[in-house]
Amino acid sequence: MKVGSAFGYSPFDRALRWIGRFLPKGLYARSLIIIIAPVVLLQSVVAYVFMERHYQLVTRRLSSAVTSDIAALIDIYESFPQDKNATVLTRIASERLQLDVDILHDTDLPPPAPKPFFSILDETLSEELRRQVDRPYWMDTIGRSSFIEIRVKLNANTVMRVVTRSSQAYASNSHIFLVWMAGSSLILLGIAILFLRNQIRPILRLSEAAEALGKGREIEFRPRGAREVRQAGHAFLEMKRRIERNLEQRTTMLNGVSHDLRTILTRFKLSLALIAQTPEVEDLKRDVDEMTRMLEGYLAFARGDLGEQAVVTDLRPLLEELQSDAERQGHATSLDIVGDPMITVRPDAFRRLLFNLLANAARHGERIAILANHETRWLVLHVDDDGQGIPPEMREEVFKPFVRLDEARNQDEGGSGLGLAIARDIARAHGGDISLGESPSGGLRATVRLPA
Repeated sequence: MKVGSAFGYSPFDRALRWIGRFLPKGLYARSLIIIIAPVVLLQSVVAYVFMERHYQLVTRRLSSAVTSDIAALIDIYESFPQDKNATVLTRIASERLQLDVDILHDTDLPPPAPKPFFSILDETLSEELRRQVDRPYWMDTIGRSSFIEIRVKLNANTVMRVVTRSSQAYASNSHIFLVWMAGSSLILLGIAILFLRNQIRPILRLSEAAEALGKGREIEFRPRGAREVRQAGHAFLEMKRRIERNLEQRTTMLNGVSHDLRTILTRFKLSLALIAQTPEVEDLKRDVDEMTRMLEGYLAFARGDLGEQAVVTDLRPLLEELQSDAERQGHATSLDIVGDPMITVRPDAFRRLLFNLLANAARHGERIAILANHETRWLVLHVDDDGQGIPPEMREEVFKPFVRLDEARNQDEGGSGLGLAIARDIARAHGGDISLGESPSGGLRATVRLPA
């Protein structure tokens, strides 16, 4: 372990992990950050260099030129005799220097004008006036947006007022560069986002196809996108074909085994029916019936009903039928369905799942409660009973095949210990799961959670 690290991570690694918690988790969002972050950083650096170097340098030189003109006018006014109101001086300033100059007598400088919070022009022009003119002055750079007014005190009662366009004192067209830079960046980012979306869409289609396969649903999928994405898509389709081929082979094998074993059991039943019906023969018949039920349970668990296609199914009539069956067996059964009763499942497999849960609850309890909630993207179905329940440490064990507790809750009718194992296998084939907990009525609660 490195010195200064904790739990095997250096401070740099911990900082990266902390930053990673605030970053988006999706590939599309992360790809956008990979594209946008360098562009924003580059534009920021370019804008800073431009503002710091070009804009400020040009503004300083323009302000210096205007201030030099004002200083020259002051020197001319004080060094050479002037006519009344310095008419010649103001004409020369207007025609040659594009400055509007007035000589104000019997007046003083106005009170200081408010300064902008941040202005390169205000700072640069003030600095040049202090350096080149070195007289009391007053300046207004924000009163009229397109003009600058400067007043310089010549003597006790004389003030020179100079009005010039703002464009003569600072680089007024710099915003054009910034607008072009921002506009071109937005256009390029828009094009990048469109292309990136087209690259992400095949990945999303691949994930949807994989999720549909896990839920036992069919979806049209054709590999698209970049070469690597198409390779992943072809690999997925090949994997899907292999899974389907293995399932088909397993189903064919199980059908053959089932046919052969049923044939032998049928022979046993016929032979037993033709001989004298003694107590020993009755015992043999019960053994054969028990063997038949166990065989059906084993085959159902191994087959998993994976050949059935998922379709949109109305949950209400299915649950009402199971409720009627439980009530005919003498169990008080309540049913409550909240939300949309339509869900996409394999009907026969889902019926077997619910039948196993209801049969388990009926075997160990007197009262049964069924609650289905489909208000979100998930169907949550509870089957409660008032039986003796299962200790928390054994609730996962009962889902294992052939596991039988002393108070065997997971036995099906054949006593094979596959009831809950088959139910969980069906739930997981739908992309969901089953968990066990404590029922509000004191017994066991079986909770089925399936995606909509």
